[in-house]
Amino acid sequence: MGDRPKKNNNFLVEKIREVAQSLCQAENFELVHLEVVSFNQEKIVRFFLDKPGGITLEDCVHASWQLGDLIDVYIEDIGKYRLEVSSPGPNRPLKKKEDFLRFKGARVKIETTELIENRKKFTGILEMINDDSVVIAVDGKKVEIKDHAISKAILAGQ
Repeated sequence: MGDRPKKNNNFLVEKIREVAQSLCQAENFELVHLEVVSFNQEKIVRFFLDKPGGITLEDCVHASWQLGDLIDVYIEDIGKYRLEVSSPGPNRPLKKKEDFLRFKGARVKIETTELIENRKKFTGILEMINDDSVVIAVDGKKVEIKDHAISKAILAGQ
């Protein structure tokens, strides 16, 4: 199992998120996703950041320096780690209701935990965001997917 990434402690992720949140707010960065994985006996702390107009390489470098310092000072039990800071890229994950609202009209890929119309994978245009579901147009047909059934949602590009 040495070559497969493994999920690490959710408690550590939450501690890092708390430390990073004030920096992200001050710099007008959106913390899209944060994960801590172990790979070949090394911890990797991955931040995916965004901001209005898109995040630049300089933003990532600036954030990396500051996040590294914050983690080193405030997360005592992290041990040796590698820090990665990047943009969410063209396949940006959609996690919060605000993400779905922001990208209404975009092409998305959604995977579900349960069968909906005999399938679990959908690619289409995000048309509607309801209180407890989203509606996407798939091959000219509208499909409503309840929030609790979404296991993964990403932007799908063109």
